[in-house]
Amino acid sequence: MAVRTQTLMQPRRPNVRAWLAFFFGVVAAGVIPVAIELTRKVPGAVLLDAVWAIPVAAAAAIVSLLFARGARGAIARTLERVGGSVWIRLARVLAVTGICFTLSASIAVGLYELLLRLEH
Repeated sequence: MAVRTQTLMQPRRPNVRAWLAFFFGVVAAGVIPVAIELTRKVPGAVLLDAVWAIPVAAAAAIVSLLFARGARGAIARTLERVGGSVWIRLARVLAVTGICFTLSASIAVGLYELLLRLEH
């Protein structure tokens, strides 16, 4: 009986994948607004210079969703002895936000390029 209570009383281990999912979610949601703000602060930079942030945000969002999936699997495998479900939820929200920013920025840049081509 002592072995069983000792097994049940083990402290929760950190879920590193959940933390990584949250980190990449923050990167996905934040890189495009930061890039836009940088174009305002840097002399000589125009708004179109922030285009480099679109693939970075897309990649970070995908990585965040993959880490969130792995973290959820770790929770299921360990019968919820590892924590991180709140971090996973936040990571998913941030990753979806990053995907929305990526799609809207891609549409805006694509439409701008189309209008430039039609102008000439």
